[in-house]
Amino acid sequence: MPVLAVIPARLGATRLPRKPLRLLGGEPIVVRVYQRVVQLGVADHCVVATDHAEVQEACARHGIPVVMTSAEHPSGTDRVAEVAARPEFSSFDVLLNVQGDEPFVSGEALAGAVEIVTSGLAPIGTAAVPVPADHLQRPDVVKVVCADDRRALYFSRAAIPFLRDTADAAVLAPLVRQHVGVYAYARHALQQWVSWPPHPLELIERLEQLRPLAHGLSIGVTTVAATEGGIDTEDDLVRANAHWDALHAANPSAYHSA
Repeated sequence: MPVLAVIPARLGATRLPRKPLRLLGGEPIVVRVYQRVVQLGVADHCVVATDHAEVQEACARHGIPVVMTSAEHPSGTDRVAEVAARPEFSSFDVLLNVQGDEPFVSGEALAGAVEIVTSGLAPIGTAAVPVPADHLQRPDVVKVVCADDRRALYFSRAAIPFLRDTADAAVLAPLVRQHVGVYAYARHALQQWVSWPPHPLELIERLEQLRPLAHGLSIGVTTVAATEGGIDTEDDLVRANAHWDALHAANPSAYHSA
């Protein structure tokens, strides 16, 4: 099942203006994400999807393939769906959505999400990491509760699973998982996802993955050991550059250099 990785990249972020073009290790973040995805080798082909000429130009300077998409898309999933619908990508059975602010994305997370789809476990695959129980109350940490077969039961910004009795804290600890925003879709599942209007649960939680879940599409979740996290703020960018420098000091071949 051929896999197409799509990196949605827009300039409209408010917390970190012009995010795809901000520098990480001396190159635009979107370039670093593309280099990382290609280096991991999970996808058969990778493209950047954007609506802005400046992102296209930055990618072109590095020979990165770009698809220009509508500026009206409300989410990265919609942008990926537009790319998937193009005739030149019709042979790809699995679409892999890698967020454009994840330059340290885990190969384990990408491969696990794809495996969920290719194995037939679910038409949509994603990932999660264990987190401390004290993260349950943080609305910026999106939690996911899974069934024993790895299918997601629900995603929420609220405290799930809820600890009713502190005596059960030890039982709770291994069940607390933070969602990692990586998605693999079977082509038909992606088409269905974007054909439905936003669901009330999605609107309440501001979590787009609740739309397919509410419509009965299964989402499989692979649990990975850890994730570095994305770049959403100026502080995140400072930490990311420090992490980049540390990686290269320890192992120059760990990530692409400029």
